[in-house]
Amino acid sequence: MKVVILCGGQGTRIRSVSEHLPKPMIEIGGRPILWHIMKYYAYWEFKNFILCLGYKSEIIKNFFLNYRYYIHDFTLSLSSSAVKYHTHDRNDDWQITLAETGLDSMTGARVKKIKSYLGKDKYFLLTYGDGVGNINLKELVKFHQRHGKIMTVTGVRPPGRFGELVSNKTNTVIEFNEKPQVASGLISGGFFVCDQRIFDYLNDQEDLVFEEGPMKSLVRDKQLMVYQHEDFWQPMDTYRDFQFLNKLVETKKAPWMIW
Repeated sequence: MKVVILCGGQGTRIRSVSEHLPKPMIEIGGRPILWHIMKYYAYWEFKNFILCLGYKSEIIKNFFLNYRYYIHDFTLSLSSSAVKYHTHDRNDDWQITLAETGLDSMTGARVKKIKSYLGKDKYFLLTYGDGVGNINLKELVKFHQRHGKIMTVTGVRPPGRFGELVSNKTNTVIEFNEKPQVASGLISGGFFVCDQRIFDYLNDQEDLVFEEGPMKSLVRDKQLMVYQHEDFWQPMDTYRDFQFLNKLVETKKAPWMIW
């Protein structure tokens, strides 16, 4: 099952950290937050990634093209240009598709543009390149496969500044409000599982916002389910978030670092 990660936004609310990097490349504990997200998925054996690129995509491409140099210790012989690596990680056997999805494309448009890279897989995972959590991804996928609807969203309970989810007793989402004034209960934490039927809800408009028209249409058609996650989840939207996540890594209390 492939993992689609939205990596194209400009991250305007966190420019104070670094205005020269795309948001997914801002470092947490010396590694890009995108790397943390991918390591987490890989821990659960999801190692085939599709990165939806946009703003400063060349920085993300350069990181993965030179991945072994960035991640591992090595000895370089200048006379022969031979490189000997001293550290290896058997869990980094990833396959990564880096897809240019447009500088100004919105989230729905980015997802639509990578459809051909999904092949014939019935399901795919979808998340953002700026948030971490300790979601049990195997249980998330099992939940999605059991209910048979088009999409599952992970519902979390952080401070209410994101899209609020309202569900009934069967976990069917009956209302979705993108960034309400006052939120209560579950909110969208991303970490989606999608059936390829989701593309019936996406069009070719560059300004298509995944969290608006498509998700609300899924709610209308009773095709959006929520997987409730009561444990850790944290986005990196602000400088305060950036400091908090780095502190967790520094103190070895990062709940997502289970590899």
